[in-house]
Amino acid sequence: MSEKALLVDRLISEIRAGNYKPNDKLPSENEMADFYQVPRMVVRKAYERLQELGYIFSKQGKGSYVQNQKLQIPLILTGDVSFSEKMRELNYEFETKNIASEIINYDSSIYHALQAKNGESVYKISRLRIVEDCPIAVHTSYLSQSTFENIEQEGEAITSIFQYYHEQGYTDFETMRSQLSVVFPNKRERDILKCPILVPLLQLESGCVDKKTGKILEYSRNIYRSDCFTYLI
Repeated sequence: MSEKALLVDRLISEIRAGNYKPNDKLPSENEMADFYQVPRMVVRKAYERLQELGYIFSKQGKGSYVQNQKLQIPLILTGDVSFSEKMRELNYEFETKNIASEIINYDSSIYHALQAKNGESVYKISRLRIVEDCPIAVHTSYLSQSTFENIEQEGEAITSIFQYYHEQGYTDFETMRSQLSVVFPNKRERDILKCPILVPLLQLESGCVDKKTGKILEYSRNIYRSDCFTYLI
């Protein structure tokens, strides 16, 4: 067995034994190399492998940290309860960060889903969901400016799309037919979600419609780290 494989096995055993707790910072590559009397490159490759396997994650310029292996959130794929309400009910510590609010170029699939006409302005609103200090999902909503006139000014402040609906006078809405698929994260998604390269994402495409008027309020593409959830369908 190679030095890298031996070190990977040793560190996995240490993590599973609880000697390193979730979110603990691991020793630097130099410190680990000195401790185990191996070249620094062996430690670097071992850390890369541990990240691929989902045991650790890295923070640029800060080092490597132990991933929370016990985070298993029930993922309910239907209903009209907001993410924030679900997390409160489950007593999780959570926060939401608005990471994008921008007009998009014409995309036939998005415009068709929104029943928007070519020439209408459609905005992309993305929120990063963080639970117990772990980034676990990105929720992206596409909203037509013809439905939400002030979305250009208000989009950057949105963290709960359901709350925004209520503020705009839409209080009775329902989820449209959803499509579920499994995808692998690209580099940007791995960076945002601190996601191991071998861990797939669950992608949910759906929408929301106002029950009273039948107006389509949004088209959404949400991605979830598959290692952080159990699934309730």
